[in-house]
Amino acid sequence: MADFLQALVLGTLQGLTEFLPISSSAHLRIFPELFGWGDPGAAFTAVIQIGTELAVLVYFRKDIWQIAKTWSLSLFKAEYRGHVDARMGWFVIIGSLPIVILGVFLKDTIESHFRNLWLIAAMLIFMGLVLGLADKLGGNEKRIKQMNVRDAVLMGAAQAAALVPGVSRSGATLSMGRALGYEREAVTRFAFLLAIPAVVGAGIFEMKEIPHGDNMYGWGPTLVATVVSFVVGYAAIAWLLHYVSHHTLAPFVVYRVLLGSGVLVLLAAGVLSA
Repeated sequence: MADFLQALVLGTLQGLTEFLPISSSAHLRIFPELFGWGDPGAAFTAVIQIGTELAVLVYFRKDIWQIAKTWSLSLFKAEYRGHVDARMGWFVIIGSLPIVILGVFLKDTIESHFRNLWLIAAMLIFMGLVLGLADKLGGNEKRIKQMNVRDAVLMGAAQAAALVPGVSRSGATLSMGRALGYEREAVTRFAFLLAIPAVVGAGIFEMKEIPHGDNMYGWGPTLVATVVSFVVGYAAIAWLLHYVSHHTLAPFVVYRVLLGSGVLVLLAAGVLSA
């Protein structure tokens, strides 16, 4: 029963933090350590993230269907090839390549060295400051229809940095998008779409590790956490899109710096184990 209660908490945490630029993987590493539960494991983290990506698929189902349909038609009919939805399909594919390639080659490092709390805390602080500077200094004139291959590659490369917990997929993509001059809502929507192939692929790839490896939880708790992350994540998407349309990203920057600093203090005091 304790495993299921912990899974309920971790699923809620995943749903709340996946889309905010504060790193869900960092939270799933830090808070179980604070509660004395230990590291739930990289595979558990990857699999329950499928729940939040299913929330993206449901929330953006009309947009995703239109992109998929137009992209497919563009493969055979020239008149569709310049359409914004066809180009968006290619941008998601191209932008997903860096994190997929690095994720495969760095699998062992991701599951071991990258889960060190000293590194995670440092990334929370550093990337929080990067996010703040990009949001403050970046332009706000570009819309999603103005995206090009270069920008898709750069945002995809930024997303790949999130293989290190503490960086945040949405945070890194937002930072790059804002630095390139995209409005907050536009780059937030693209960050949601860009994450789908990487997160779902990683979750499926890691499923085989759930009953084995370094994971604390079996399939029952993992499925509970995944379902909870879907429900909570769906609500978080709507809230974040509304928020970024009217506010800066400053609160997330402050939160990241405070959390990272707090973790460093607890590590130095011996309260947490790296």
